[in-house]
Amino acid sequence: MDKVLIDTDVLLDFFFDREPFVKYSAEVLSLCEEKKLFGFTTPVIISNVYYLLRKTAKHDIILEKIKQLLNIIEVIKIDKKAVLNALNSGFKDFEDALQNFSAIENGGIKVILTRNIKDFKKSELAILTPETYLRGIE
Repeated sequence: MDKVLIDTDVLLDFFFDREPFVKYSAEVLSLCEEKKLFGFTTPVIISNVYYLLRKTAKHDIILEKIKQLLNIIEVIKIDKKAVLNALNSGFKDFEDALQNFSAIENGGIKVILTRNIKDFKKSELAILTPETYLRGIE
């Protein structure tokens, strides 16, 4: 079973029902729920999702949505080593560097699912959109 890190934009596509991307993010999360895919996220991604959802919904509703999400995906840690690697990586986007090195350090994750491919150019992991990933496993 593949292990993937699910980036902020993929989760926001799902929560905000953003067309045409929502169907791919929903399918990825369904695969996680069905235990056909092992999905991960980071505390930073959860924080970003909360912050952006908070602009459109009440605190209690968002907390419930995030709890439901965490029933089907896991949260990996971001430690000092990941932060230092991110700082020294040459990534243009520090947040993406954090996601990348957290995924690398939490063994077995080989893919980051994002629509923000360009910011992960320096990654040694496979960087795929949910749509591309899903086509590859069909």
